[in-house]
Amino acid sequence: MTPEKPPPPAPTAGSGPAPTSAPAVGTGPASASAPAPAVGNRSAGRIPTLKGSPPAPGTVLSASTRYRYGTATLMAFAVVAIADLVALAAGSDAGHTLLKPLLMPLLAAYVTLRQGPRLLTAALLLGWGGDTLLLADADPAFLTGMASFAAGHVCYLTLFRRYGNSTRPRTAFVAAAYAGALVVTVTLLWPDLPPDMCVPVAGYSLLLTAMAFGATTLGRTAAAGGALFLLSDTLIATDVADWPQAPRPDFWVMLTYIAAQALLTRAVLTSGSATARR
Repeated sequence: MTPEKPPPPAPTAGSGPAPTSAPAVGTGPASASAPAPAVGNRSAGRIPTLKGSPPAPGTVLSASTRYRYGTATLMAFAVVAIADLVALAAGSDAGHTLLKPLLMPLLAAYVTLRQGPRLLTAALLLGWGGDTLLLADADPAFLTGMASFAAGHVCYLTLFRRYGNSTRPRTAFVAAAYAGALVVTVTLLWPDLPPDMCVPVAGYSLLLTAMAFGATTLGRTAAAGGALFLLSDTLIATDVADWPQAPRPDFWVMLTYIAAQALLTRAVLTSGSATARR
């Protein structure tokens, strides 16, 4: 028998280069050592934006943003309305002159943020025109302001025709009540009105009464708004006719007017037809 050969000695540190394994197919030194750069998903078309940057021009506000802005605008309208009434109750003509022109633009801005009908915005802005003109103590300004309100009533009548429920039951009593109120009011005011005001006031009263009656097609909220609008302008007419007035007559005029515009706005915005068309 021949003696067995001893096994080869184990390699020691520093005795030679360490064996290396073959690199995997498709990999190289760069892919193994450097991580891939973090980039956006270009195939999805995503472009990174800085947080807090202003929206680009023409950006459409989200529903939540419009809701927040709308709520803030409505609260501002309520604050200005209360402040105006307080100024009138305190006899501050300067405060009323400053605050009154702010009311309808704020309400119109709220309608815009709620994406309400443009005709409603137009009606409120025409009311703003009338509000501003009636601050001037002059007959031409009064007549122009009355014309602005009349145009607003035409807008309301169109809105009632478009969004109202023509099949809503309206008793003959309601129609007779409005017709009777028109005839009695014009008949009583006519002798005491300035000659150049008789025909304009009579024509405006007819249109105003038609608006108030048409508001009943949108339900009780709109009906209340129309009735209050009629009452508010009737109070103004009694002042033009130099009838005896209650203390602080402008306070009662503005109280009924603000409530009327707010109720009509709410009625149109919450009507089923207007909501469905947004």
